[in-house]
Order: sequence, then C-alpha cells, then structure tokens
Amino acid sequence: MFDMKKVEIEWGGQTLTLETGRVARQADGAVMATLGETVVLCAVTAAKSVKEGQDFFPLTVHYQEKFSAAGRIPGGFFKRERGATEKETLTSRLIDRPIRPLFPEGFYNEINVICQVLSYDGANEPDILAMVAASAALTISGVPFMGPIGAARVGYVDGEYVLNPTTAQARDGDLDLVVAATGNAVMMVESEAKELSEEIMLGAVQFAHKACRQAVNAVIDLAEQAAKDPWEMAEQADLSKAKDKLKKLIGKDIAAAYKVTDKSKRSNMLNEARAKGKAAFADAAPQDQMAAGKLMKKLEAEIVRGAILKDGTRIDGRTTTQIRPIEAMVHFLPRAHGSALFTRGETQAICTTTLGTKDAEQMIDGLDGLSYSNFMLHYNFPPYSVGEVGRFGAPGRREVGHGKLAWRALHPVLPSKDEFPYTIRVLSDITESNGSSSMATVCGGSLSMMDAGVPLKRPVSGIAMGLILEGKDFAVISDILGDEDHLGDMDFKVAGTSEGITTMQMDIKIAGITEEIMKQALAQAKEGRAHILGEMAKALDSTRTELSAHAPRIETMQIDKAKIREVIGTGGKVIREIVATTGAKVDIDDEGLIKVSSSDVAQIEAAMAWIRGITEEAEVGKVYDGKVVNLVDFGAFVNFMGGKDGLVHVSEIRNERVEKVADVLTEGQAVKVKVLEVDPRGKVRLSMRVVDQETGAELEDTRPAREPREGGDRGPRGPRRDGDGGRGGRGPGGGGGERGGGERGGRDDSRGPRRDRGAGGGEGRGPRNDGPKDDGGDIGLPSFITEN
Repeated sequence: MFDMKKVEIEWGGQTLTLETGRVARQADGAVMATLGETVVLCAVTAAKSVKEGQDFFPLTVHYQEKFSAAGRIPGGFFKRERGATEKETLTSRLIDRPIRPLFPEGFYNEINVICQVLSYDGANEPDILAMVAASAALTISGVPFMGPIGAARVGYVDGEYVLNPTTAQARDGDLDLVVAATGNAVMMVESEAKELSEEIMLGAVQFAHKACRQAVNAVIDLAEQAAKDPWEMAEQADLSKAKDKLKKLIGKDIAAAYKVTDKSKRSNMLNEARAKGKAAFADAAPQDQMAAGKLMKKLEAEIVRGAILKDGTRIDGRTTTQIRPIEAMVHFLPRAHGSALFTRGETQAICTTTLGTKDAEQMIDGLDGLSYSNFMLHYNFPPYSVGEVGRFGAPGRREVGHGKLAWRALHPVLPSKDEFPYTIRVLSDITESNGSSSMATVCGGSLSMMDAGVPLKRPVSGIAMGLILEGKDFAVISDILGDEDHLGDMDFKVAGTSEGITTMQMDIKIAGITEEIMKQALAQAKEGRAHILGEMAKALDSTRTELSAHAPRIETMQIDKAKIREVIGTGGKVIREIVATTGAKVDIDDEGLIKVSSSDVAQIEAAMAWIRGITEEAEVGKVYDGKVVNLVDFGAFVNFMGGKDGLVHVSEIRNERVEKVADVLTEGQAVKVKVLEVDPRGKVRLSMRVVDQETGAELEDTRPAREPREGGDRGPRGPRRDGDGGRGGRGPGGGGGERGGGERGGRDDSRGPRRDRGAGGGEGRGPRNDGPKDDGGDIGLPSFITEN
C-alpha cells in the first residue's frame, strides 16, 4: 500500500533514519527522521503560483513540540499545545536561517515548512533532527532548493569534541554548538561556550562540518529514490539595459549618499535617488517597475561593496578593522537595581538588571517536564530606534532570537546559585540602531549586572563582523553598520571575555564560507572585543561589592534535613507564621538549604533567629532574648530562640523572694534569660536573676548556697528480692527494708503517716519535698525545679 523509501546511516554512535512515503503523502515533500527514539516529521508544501505584484520570498518555518512525544499532558488551564514557546520560536529560526539563502533569486512562491516532534527520548535533542528532516523534505519536494544541508550539534567534554551530545553532556560540558552546512561550506553557526579559545571554536565548526556531510549524503541517497520532478523555473529577463540606464541616472547620487556618515542624512539622500530612478520607469509595465526597484538595490550593493574591496573605504569612512566611538555609563537609572547606557556609534541600548527571589524564577513547561530558570534576558526593538513607524507590542521572532543570543553570551559568566541565590532579569531596550543591537545588549547587559552587584566571572563584550566576497577577493569588516549588513554576505557575531568566547553566531547570504574566512573573522573579532572591553572598563571595571538599596537581600542557612519538617510545620503552619510575623520570604529546598529574603535586613535577621530557634539546641550557660508566653503559680514559661520554651521558676526571677509571679512579669514581656539546665527529655530550666535585663550581661550569683534538704538526697533503690518485707526507704533517710514478694508488712495495722510508711521494721520513705500534705507528704514539683 505504501511506496515507502528509507535510508539509514551510523551517525555519532547511533542510527539516523530518514523515511518518506508512509506519512503525509499529500504534502509536496514529507520526511520522518529518527535518531535513537526521537522522531520528527517534516512536511513541505509550496504554492504553485505567485501573487500578483509580489517581490519577496515568503518562506515560513514552523517547529512544534507535541507533549505526547514525551508522554506528558500540557500544564496549565488549556490542555493542548498553544502558541509557540521560546524554544519552538528559536528552533524555527534555526531551521529558517540556513535554508533561506539556498533558494534562487526571483523565486517568490510561498513555501511552508512544518516540523513536528512526535517522539522524544530525553537524550537526543529534536532540533538537529528537524533541520535534517526539513532539508530532506525540501530536497525531495521538487521545489528549486539548492541544497541539501546537514546539521550537527557538537559538545566539548574533557577536551574532546562530542558529536550530537546528550542533553546532560551539552549542559555539563564546555560547549553547545550547532552547525548547518552544505557538503562544501558552512551556512550557519549557533553556540554557547565557557570562555573557549578561537582555535577550539574553529575546530568545533570543522568537526561539525564533517558530520554535516554525512547527513547531506544520506539526504542525497533518499532523494535518488524518492525525489519528485524538479519545478521548471521561468527564464529571467535580460535587465542589463535597464541597469545601465539607472547607473547613468542615479549612480553618482548613490555613491555620494554612501559617503555621508550620518544615517538620517544618508537615508534622505538615498530616498531622493530612489525616487528619481522610480520616476524614470513610471510609464513602464508593473513587472518592469518591480524589476527596476530590485536593480536599484543591486546598484547600491555594487557601489558599497566595490569601494570596500577596492580601497577598504567603508560607508562612514572607517577602515575594515576600526570600531565606532563607544560611550558607556552605569547607574543610569536611580531606582533600578542596576542599569547601563551603552552607545556605539548610532547604536544604543538601555539595559537594566532586576534582582528577585526564588519565587520570581521563570517556570518552563517543555518536553523535559517542568524546569525553572533564574536568569532571563529580554530584548525589545521599538520602531523609533530606526526612525520608523511600525508595530509596537509583543516581541516577534527576531526579538526573541536576539535576546537569546545575548543570553547565551552572558550565561556562562554568571555565578552559581550557591554563590548568588538571586533570580536575575536583564532588560534591553534598543533606543537607536545602526549596527548590531544584540551585541550592544551583551555589553550593556554585562555592565548593568555589574552595577547591580552580580559577581560575574569577567565582563563580556560583543562585536558583529561582516563580509564582502567577490570571487576569490574578500574583505572581513569589523563592527558593521546596518547597511553593511544588508548589502554584505555575512553576519558574524562573536561575544566573550578577556579569557575566551562565550557565544558565536553566523549567518550568511551566499552558499557558504571557507575556513580561511572564518579564521580571519575570529582573529579580527578578538581584537575588536578587547578594544570594547577597554572602553567598558572606563565606566565600571569590576562588580560592585554592595547591592542596590532597593534590591532584596537574601541570606542562606543550612539545616539538618531531619529538621525540615519542624521548620515547615504541619500543613506549613510554622513557616507561614514565620513569614507573616517577620515579613521576610522563606524558601526551603529538599537538602535543607534555607533562603531568607527581604529588603529589610531586620526582617531577615528575625526570621533566621526564629529558624535557628527551631533547629538548634539550647546551649547551657548562654544568654538569650526571650518573651514571656505563659504565667503559672510556680514561675513563667519563656519563649526563646524563636521556637523553644523554657521555665523560669519563681525562685529564678529575682534574687529576693517573689510572692506572686504576676506582680513581676506579664505575658508578652521581653526578657533576657540564661539557660541553666536541659534535662534528657529536652525540658529547659532558665534564670532571669543572673542576667542584667538591660544589657544582657551575666551577673554574679550572690545568693547563698541553700542547705541540703532534710533526709539528704535520694539514694539508690535497694535490690529487689523475694521474701517477706515491706517497701523500705530509698536513701539514707529511710531504713534498710526491702520490697518483698509477699504482702506488704504492717498493712493491717495502723498505717501511720506516709513518711513513716514501711514494714518489717523498715523506716519510712523520706519526704519528696518540704511542706506537709494531708497525710504528711507533698506532691512535689518536677525534679529540675529548685525550692524557693
């Protein structure tokens, strides 16, 4: 029934399978790619005609993760997949960027590329598989795609490159790099690194390119079995005469405009030249007018590119390695926890850092389950930053992508949660743009975090590199302008510290670049980054040692895991009481690490003292602050250490006799107490009289030692043995009678007073305490309470 075709190869120690013909057969091209137990389906459809007047290529890539792929049901109120998550948006861009340049100029048919994750094994990331599947589906669809491409992820673990590392290897290693490439050249690079050298990064790209070639060959093998007939492309009209006409008419105007360094003036001059050229084709057919517009863009590119290749002259007069003037300042905003204004030429970013507690972490619901991130970076690009009128609202794909790039640049230098237990949010608002605003975000974000007191390992700077390539001649240019980006062949961004690279991203508009070009671009970028770091240091060269007065304070303490239940209490009663009473936030993890946070230091200290009172043992001889919680006839119970109660016997309140406790103390009264004794059952005996109630200093005990009680202390109980005899005394005050196995002696006779109770001649049991009871005895107080 199915005309199924399949290709299998060994790839990174696992089997990569590409299959078509069984699923989604009505699409122009559909491929299921499998690696391990991760399965991705990619379907491609293309419009058979072009909309009238359309002069751009409408390629749309959608990547979607099905929760069922990991055996999960989506969290939240809506139990189905909804709008694209950040990861889905970033992966869609990851697929789009390397395939878009591989469609021929003039091809304007709308194309949909839809990739869906159907199975996920938790080890093999589906993004790489989706890129390979998209390449295969386009290749067999028959559309004019100048591929195929391959894709590979590379890790760097223990000094060795690892192809398609597991999620854990990529997270714990020193590198997470993704490369897309044709069989001949690299098309795209995306990475996060832990301050690695240019040599290691270049080696990783080369290692990935070899793996990409394997995937390319597998796609070619599948296409040989299942590819559809290629589409016939319409012949391109000869536009050489129209181009010559435009060059004579506005060539000098365009050249003059690109010698003006001010962006606004240059834009105005270019718009005048374009209007002049458009007027020359006012009477032409609509298709010819559209072609004339494309020719003007080509003319601009030729003029700019020719000047750079010929004599190294750039639009604003800089050399190919020169960086625009930089101005940086910190503490730009008085109430922000940390802020920086970073300006490079006509590119400017306001970056702010906000510090929060654990409950401000971002919850992420994905195929791997719920996870939490304590570092967020959000990038905004309002239309006024380029002097335009446009949409202002929720971030688009570009803003999400630029923000994630800056996130990758800064993430490797952040302190661990143990070192700095804060949630960190960096916000970048681009206020001017003519060049790389994402790299301005890296620089400004680094400064704002240092201003906020985040102990970064080192400051991070970033730079955008460009490329002009004509045949074998090329020029790599540093710190590119917006126009150089649009008219050039490469956008190569590199960020890092003085010790190495933290992120590298490359996109090209041609069919790949060579190792020689990449090597020069990396070397040139290293010099540029060092220069920018020097300019940043003029504003702030190290992290502030004090947090902003407006930032919350977080203190940590470690308790025994066995004590966690006591701090939380039944149903959370205790911890809720601590929070409600002190005003501080309290978080406890499963290992007994407690984080107490508040903008008021006194609240933190109160909460920590309370917790210590619950978890620590009272120390004999130590003085504590306490509060009277209950009055009784024989003394007062005092709460101290936050969670412990002890008894101050009436005799330990003052040196003089206290007739009535309520005459001296009241419930809720703050007192200072010294721990006299902790009995084996944990009961605590306290004293107020040996502590100065004003200063807390210990006082000398001037009370004379009391006389021994009548009858002496209790001695050991005599041995038990069979035979007659009554219950004798327990100590010297009693007789030597023994407790026999028969009847108690003297029971039928007159019992006499309790203190003389005995049988067989034994003397009576000594009194438990002084003072008579009805029958001569006293019920007594607990053994740890002394008499008054």
